[in-house]
Amino acid sequence: MPQPSFILASLYVASGGAFGSWLRFLVGRGWTAALGPVRAGAFPYGTLTVNILGSVLMGVLTGWLARFGNGSESTRLLLGIGVLGGFTTFSSMSLDFATLIQRGDIATAAFYTGISLLAGFGGLFLGLFVMRSMA
Repeated sequence: MPQPSFILASLYVASGGAFGSWLRFLVGRGWTAALGPVRAGAFPYGTLTVNILGSVLMGVLTGWLARFGNGSESTRLLLGIGVLGGFTTFSSMSLDFATLIQRGDIATAAFYTGISLLAGFGGLFLGLFVMRSMA
């Protein structure tokens, strides 16, 4: 099956991403409705939920595409990159990590995970520092 054009691929990713982001929003609202704003705000239940659920769903999708997905680039773009990418990018990082492990490249997998976490946290604090220093 031919690859979708750049425009069509972009539409798959963008529409899936919008839907995934909306689902992430619903999960956060669901936790707030279930626990109340004070209890829900005391721990990142929504983020934890989407990270775990998104990783499980990414595993299911990847396994399904590997087993049954002939010509499934459109499905991968819409669901994997779009919906799950909008739902949680942690699922994409989890897939990258698993791919490296399955290739036997444990050192690169460890480096990738470590640098992703450290640089991500560092970048957030750098951004906060920059904005606070402007005040």
